Amino acid sequence: MHAYRSHTCAELNKDNVGETVRLSGWVHRIRDHGGLLFIDLRDHFGITQVMADPDSPVFKEIEKVRSEWCIRIDGNVMARDESLVNEKLPTGEIEVFIRDIEVLGAANELPLMVFGDQEYPEDTRLKYRYLDLRREKMQENMKLRSDVVSSMRKRMWDKGFREYQTPIITASSPEGARDFLVPSRLHPGKFYALPQAPQQFKQLIMVSGYDKYFQIAPCFRDEDPRADRSPTDFYQLDLEMSFVEQQDVFDTIQPVITGIFEEFGKGRKVDQTWEQISYRDAALWYGTDKPDLRNPIKMQVVSEHFKGSGFAIFAKLLENEGTEVRAIPAPTGGGRKFCDRMNAFAQKEGLPGMGYIFWRKQSADSIAQERGITVKEVNALIKSGEIVLGEEAAGPLAKNIGPERTEAIRQQLGLGVGDAAFFLGGKPKAFETVAGKARAVIGDELGLTDLNRFAFAWIVDFPIYERDEETGKIDFEHNPFSMPQGGMAALDGDPEDVLGYQYDLACNGYELVSGAIRNHRPEIMFKAFEIAGYGKDEVEKRFGGMVNAFQYGAPPHGGCAAGVDRIVMLLADADNLRDVIMFPMNQRAEDVMMGAPSLPMNEQMRELSLRVVPQES
Repeated sequence: MHAYRSHTCAELNKDNVGETVRLSGWVHRIRDHGGLLFIDLRDHFGITQVMADPDSPVFKEIEKVRSEWCIRIDGNVMARDESLVNEKLPTGEIEVFIRDIEVLGAANELPLMVFGDQEYPEDTRLKYRYLDLRREKMQENMKLRSDVVSSMRKRMWDKGFREYQTPIITASSPEGARDFLVPSRLHPGKFYALPQAPQQFKQLIMVSGYDKYFQIAPCFRDEDPRADRSPTDFYQLDLEMSFVEQQDVFDTIQPVITGIFEEFGKGRKVDQTWEQISYRDAALWYGTDKPDLRNPIKMQVVSEHFKGSGFAIFAKLLENEGTEVRAIPAPTGGGRKFCDRMNAFAQKEGLPGMGYIFWRKQSADSIAQERGITVKEVNALIKSGEIVLGEEAAGPLAKNIGPERTEAIRQQLGLGVGDAAFFLGGKPKAFETVAGKARAVIGDELGLTDLNRFAFAWIVDFPIYERDEETGKIDFEHNPFSMPQGGMAALDGDPEDVLGYQYDLACNGYELVSGAIRNHRPEIMFKAFEIAGYGKDEVEKRFGGMVNAFQYGAPPHGGCAAGVDRIVMLLADADNLRDVIMFPMNQRAEDVMMGAPSLPMNEQMRELSLRVVPQES
């Protein structure tokens, strides 16, 4: 018999009854039933119930066993009584009577329990990650991650792509985040960088004639952490193609992503048609460039209904250039309590409040006031059919702008009795983020968001440039390496009108994919950077390797990168990337288990010709 096991803890069933077996694993749970000891023995594959009574030759040794001890047992497979069968386990029809036991690894008192779903502080989970990873949910998450990566690779190979590896140590390159720098021992005072992405290398692979590249690529960025972003490193499905246009990239990656979500999405609906939404429309309708389309709410501009109105705040605001008022429709949200809650939400987000109107069925009181008759007379007219109750607008905002304007708003938004609308005004960039959050809260609280769905949309037509309102200076708003729509001719007009062939894929409120058709023409690249204030010498200094390569017959090319961690996070129903990464950093970018970052030894510093200058307090 094998030294440690004849079967895994997921293999035994009633066909094995009567056999002598050997199992190894961890003590998941112990139950003492008055002289009978039951142990749930767990390994990576499953759980088997093993048991002993005082007749077992090793009963006294078994009594010493505690949770998470790693043990080996030999025993006889027995059928469970029919009434005791556990249908939730593949091994639920049997149990193993222990004849021999060996402790392979005893465990000290546990800082966190593996059995159960107890919550522990993040630093506790990360310091003892090897224990945290034993928990059932984490085991499932990590298996899911591995399976997703394997499926990605197979799907890319099936599409005619080959996987090529790009360098991990390279030159520093400004790509939107801070680099992690690596000092050079052989070249004192000089530094390598860990790549933020394989961007330049994969473009050089296209110049080298390889046509279809992909890689499950590690990327390194020194970023501030958040729930959907790692502060140090992450993985992406990186791909690039030659001789393609934007739609070719979409047609290549869509079946890969769709297939992954169908394969691992636990039966949830996966959108087959992916809408293409311009960046500006996404900001207008959803308040974000990564909209959650499971929520049907679409915001609209309603400025014309407030110009010159009795609501002085909006009327005066709209006199300023570049301002507007937007409405967030809230179907079924037509109650004062809900409207007050949303107003309080806006105040928590730092705004003075959020105006609202809600529509309700007309009351006899309001008609009596409107017509100057008694409520009794109104009721009589209702009974006779001379008055038919309609809807009426309520709330402070409705009173200020009057019935004609509120009716025009209602018709524009397609709302009725029992519905509401919320309003924000100003320069869009100042309130769009809050408006997007409000839209999400409204969708969630009113049950409008379809939680059993993966909803995808391509966000396209990103502006390449933006103008600083204070200085008037033009700078890049998005990827400077995207090919401008219209090529060189587009760069002769207003820079703020220049759009790039850049695109993101949004899913359920997250950005899953980002990419572009690349600017492979040196003359267009130099012109694009010149508009943002970067001279030819600066471009050649920063991106010399790629610019030089483009002067030797560069093909048109484009691609994208899909975030592996975020995809797995969505599929696992996790709220945080750290739940789908094997050994993540904490929110302060520290590895509390391994003690990183750490102080280097003096010898290491001398070898690198470095010294630490103490920070002034």
